[in-house]
Amino acid sequence: MSDQPERKQINFTIVPDEQPGEPRTYANFCSIAHTPFDFTLTFCEVMPLSEQAVREAEQDHVVRAPVRARVVVPVQFVPNLIAALQDHMRVFSETYSNVGWAKGGPIH
Repeated sequence: MSDQPERKQINFTIVPDEQPGEPRTYANFCSIAHTPFDFTLTFCEVMPLSEQAVREAEQDHVVRAPVRARVVVPVQFVPNLIAALQDHMRVFSETYSNVGWAKGGPIH
């Protein structure tokens, strides 16, 4: 017999524990970087540019956008995140295919 204690498997579901009135954060741009150990997703909010901001962007080819959230996840988490996003995108496309939403276009 082994000296190791017997391990029991427990199945459970993790659900967000949202508090009433908890604010949401809006982002319409995501920058992605990685190391050998993790992926960093930096979410920003890009607002319409003023004429001055357009002129500045034409000169230095940079548009600064405020960071709304930075999320670092382990590499092992990424395949499940991709699969979940693909599944939700499929359901979204099937559900809202008739409301004028165009598929394709830039992803970042």
